[in-house]
Amino acid sequence: MNLQILPAPVRKSIVVKTGIDKAFAVFTGSMGRWWPATHSTNRASPLAEVIMEPSPQGRWYERGQDGSECQWGHVIAWEPPHRVLLAWQLNGEWQFDPGLVTELEIRFTPQGAHATRVELEHRNLERLGDHAERARTAFDGEGGWAGLLAAYADIAAR
Repeated sequence: MNLQILPAPVRKSIVVKTGIDKAFAVFTGSMGRWWPATHSTNRASPLAEVIMEPSPQGRWYERGQDGSECQWGHVIAWEPPHRVLLAWQLNGEWQFDPGLVTELEIRFTPQGAHATRVELEHRNLERLGDHAERARTAFDGEGGWAGLLAAYADIAAR
């Protein structure tokens, strides 16, 4: 019997000091405002913006200051303002791989009129193959989803 141990999904949550509509809008429509330029996959040009097209099968990509684009994945499910499910298609070397899909699900739950709980799960990390554990460590660390959600929460609260 072969037993395969799969990397656990990375799960993070944060309470954002804004209503659910704005929380969803800032996460999905203003990602370039809170996504750090250091997390760019574009080797040709500094990060200018991050675009998530608002519909299933919509592209998710970054655009460099020179107009070049680097694909990150696509939208699987678009359910504003409660949920978005994304296909993360960056491999263990942070390059787009159209044959790879890990899933990134973000759920938004109101906590009164001026606060929203945001829950993030990055799963199917075993699909990253030999890079799975290293990628999971990166996603789970302060420079990963925890730090990204903190930056997002700061922008969303303004």
